[in-house]
Amino acid sequence: MFRFLKFLFDSQPAILEETDSMKKFLIVGLGNIGSEYSETRHNIGFKVLDALSRKEEFNFETAKLGDLGIFKAKGRSILCLKPSTFMNLSGKALKYWMEKEKVPLENVLVITDDINLNFGVVRVKTKGSDGGHNGLKDIQNVLQTTVYNRFRFGVGAEFSKGRQVDYVLGEWNDEERELLKERLDKSCDIVRSFVLSGVKNTMNQFNGT
Repeated sequence: MFRFLKFLFDSQPAILEETDSMKKFLIVGLGNIGSEYSETRHNIGFKVLDALSRKEEFNFETAKLGDLGIFKAKGRSILCLKPSTFMNLSGKALKYWMEKEKVPLENVLVITDDINLNFGVVRVKTKGSDGGHNGLKDIQNVLQTTVYNRFRFGVGAEFSKGRQVDYVLGEWNDEERELLKERLDKSCDIVRSFVLSGVKNTMNQFNGT
């Protein structure tokens, strides 16, 4: 932790002590900063990382372009990022920390909400379109590729025509809140599986569950 805090003030070149790039991972949860967004569907990426921090017992610290947390698992070093750039500029924070920490793109996982999946359905993919999601759209533009790992968390599409923004920026209903804890626990398992077992095994084990 001291090395991490020292980095925030001294601008050391990297915060992950691991030198083998293939053992370094970047998990990016998408969301918007500010308490008014914390319980909204669009912030599920932040919420998953908050659940992961409790389970893996690490804290987030404010750094350049976002809040960062670090944990280790079986010889792997994992950097978790909650961008502070707001959703529409998520790619800037992702690229900065990916390059700063020399994390290969195949070891990056982006966690995002998805209205095309029913609430709580999870799906990991290695490529695909942005699906109209502004955060993914910016990441695609910044990385200049659609080939990157993304973990899509279904939030459903219970909205009328023209009300999509209100829906994703709306808060969970009572039924969703009741079911969310179990879904967050599973989401943490997905992140660990991605790090320890690889994306293909994770897809086979968890997609659609």
